[in-house]
Amino acid sequence: MAKKATAKAASDKKAVTKSRAPSSAGGGKSKRSQSGSSSSSSERLDPVDSLIKLLQSPLVIDLLAVGATAALAAITEHRSSRAQGAMGNSKKALKEAGKAAANAIGRRMATEFEEIRSASKRSGEKRTTAGAEA
Repeated sequence: MAKKATAKAASDKKAVTKSRAPSSAGGGKSKRSQSGSSSSSSERLDPVDSLIKLLQSPLVIDLLAVGATAALAAITEHRSSRAQGAMGNSKKALKEAGKAAANAIGRRMATEFEEIRSASKRSGEKRTTAGAEA
């Protein structure tokens, strides 16, 4: 069973609210908003803004397009096989579309990482040859 609130607890709550009121009324700004305004907006990004920037990056857009294309191709293939007489359910088509999208995105990411590695190696070789000549 829950305990009854005592008179002391009620008076403590009143004291807390009274002590907070003057500090928050001073100038309309709290300490939190003052500390937030002292740092520039470029240093601290809102998580939503960060997510939007990530989703707008060319690589993510490309990966989503590759995945969507692969999923659409898998669904189309499943539908065409159904039209030719093979019966299947939509769960199977959805599973196949998801697998196709994941595989296509994985292949595309592997390709991108390999391109980054090779470019990194080429730039590392250029630096070592330039350092040896100097």
